[in-house]
Amino acid sequence: MKQKRVAKIERITKETKIKLELNLDGSGKSEINTGIGFLDHMLNLWAFHGLFDLKLTCSGDLEIDAHHSTEDIGLALGSALAEAVGEKKGIFRYGHSYVPMDEALIRAALDLSGRPEFVFSGEFTQPSIGQLDTQMINHFFKSLAISSKMTLHLSILYGINDHHKCEGMFKSMARALRMAVESDPRRTEVVSTKGSL
Repeated sequence: MKQKRVAKIERITKETKIKLELNLDGSGKSEINTGIGFLDHMLNLWAFHGLFDLKLTCSGDLEIDAHHSTEDIGLALGSALAEAVGEKKGIFRYGHSYVPMDEALIRAALDLSGRPEFVFSGEFTQPSIGQLDTQMINHFFKSLAISSKMTLHLSILYGINDHHKCEGMFKSMARALRMAVESDPRRTEVVSTKGSL
């Protein structure tokens, strides 16, 4: 019987209170309330395109700004991913995706390596999209990559509209992650000559 790849995370600090449930083998259903409308939209897209089930609530100090909530959500989601994927036996490990979003083209490549790294190339032209500072978009993915111990490379290859660029980042990362966590029918062990990740 296949083991369920699910995780439940509670992260409580003086700045945020987060409850999160993640199922890697879901159908793309999501219930998300972060208090940041644009981030809710992006995380709904992420779950849908990755075929992950995600329940997430965050109560944060949005009277200051969206920084703490966005960062801590990334950390919590990364922790949930690391827990849900488990020993990584029999998965593809690597994933990549190109996503065109109207005039923008985004590339994601990742490795569930156990070695946290985040590399980003590209730029935004506006200071914010809705309530979300555009500088926090990179920071969200960096927080997720570090807490999940993933190597993640994200590139905005070109584009004009910041909404499209960001949406492409969430979609391409989701599709790359879906590829990486899928079961490889030809493998039963970890995809590493070292024998562990």
